[in-house]
Amino acid sequence: MNLFIKLSLSASAVVLAGMILSGCRSTEDPIFTDNPNPPTLTESTTNSDQSILAAARLEIGETVIVATSTGSEAQGPIPAAGQPYVIADDGTISLPLVGRIQAAGKTLAELQDEIDRSYIPQYFIHLTTTVTAQTRVYYVGGEVNHPGPEVYVGQTTVTTAIQAAGDLSQFASHTKIWLTRHDGTRIQVNYDKALNDPAQDPPVFPGDKIEVHRRLW
Repeated sequence: MNLFIKLSLSASAVVLAGMILSGCRSTEDPIFTDNPNPPTLTESTTNSDQSILAAARLEIGETVIVATSTGSEAQGPIPAAGQPYVIADDGTISLPLVGRIQAAGKTLAELQDEIDRSYIPQYFIHLTTTVTAQTRVYYVGGEVNHPGPEVYVGQTTVTTAIQAAGDLSQFASHTKIWLTRHDGTRIQVNYDKALNDPAQDPPVFPGDKIEVHRRLW
């Protein structure tokens, strides 16, 4: 009888261990991963975010594509074929005939309406304007769980950008985090201080790069 009980208990232990191991395999990957193949933007990813991107405010340094069409009443050169314009440091783009127009801080639809108002009726009786933006991304690299490009969908800071990239890895330095602007400006960020003080959590714009270094211990 004692031998039977021992065999029963042993069999139960094996079954239980199998269930536990099976459950462990169904859980998510560990927090840290080298992730040798960072995620890249695909056409389907970009298309799925179009409605969100349309509501995002344009930032300095972004490139917008302006295309216009009009009738025979045109009185001068216009960006008919789709002309790229980089938003200058003062937040404006410079268009033929009308000069500088404020672009930063506007949505694509608001900029489109502003361009129409600038040309009509002084230069054109009728004008159809289309404004689009180049793919709007920033980059997060180094010791984060999902390094690579992230779609810019509006106001973002260093800490929220890192969180969007899967957060810091277990080997990440919390003090050696560098934000590099599109113009080459570099800003060092302390992650823990930035979480507690918004003044130390700088904004991130399209084209910016965040690099999280590995800690030394």
